[in-house]
Amino acid sequence: MPHLISASILNADFSCLKKEIEMINSSETDWFHLDIMDGVFVPNLSFGFPVVEQVKKYATKILDVHLMIVEPDKFVERFREAGADILTVHYEVCPHLHRTIQNIKSFGMKAGVSLNPHTPVSVLEDIIQDVDLVLLMTVNPGFGGQKFIENSYAKITRLKKMIVEKGSSAVIQVDGGVDLSNTRKLVNAGVDVLVIGSFIFKSDNPLDTISKLKKA
Repeated sequence: MPHLISASILNADFSCLKKEIEMINSSETDWFHLDIMDGVFVPNLSFGFPVVEQVKKYATKILDVHLMIVEPDKFVERFREAGADILTVHYEVCPHLHRTIQNIKSFGMKAGVSLNPHTPVSVLEDIIQDVDLVLLMTVNPGFGGQKFIENSYAKITRLKKMIVEKGSSAVIQVDGGVDLSNTRKLVNAGVDVLVIGSFIFKSDNPLDTISKLKKA
């Protein structure tokens, strides 16, 4: 399938959030990406349910919610109520990952698992057939605008091989340091969904930038 773009609103101008959402609605972007940070699992705070609800109110596209928080199981139902279509949790904070994945799916959402840069894809071998999405962090999570970690290409290739061998339908998503310089290489390595924030929202012409990313 053609690669998808998930626009990370963490980098949007929150003083005119509705306008930013409407811009993404009118663009070739496929999803909205919402990073939820708790200041515990990652060294930063972002936003919570009220912002997710406001994005849902105006968005016409899929809400792709990434939980960078401890104890995500406590909030699965609440994020569904807020409007999440896809809910991704981190392997590193889920001692009972299979149970968490099933919990997410029980509320009608797609279930994703994210891996930090240091976490090998091999940890997903026994659950890859149960997940809808695997998000590989290509920077250390917590802040936008970081430099892409080059070892990520080999990691993507290993994950793609596992997905094919296990007969999984999981899509591969990457987040961190993605721009026009590496989009084609990432897609060729096996990436299905590119999370892009600052490169879109800080560009002079976001709509044109998104169009170029889709065609890359």
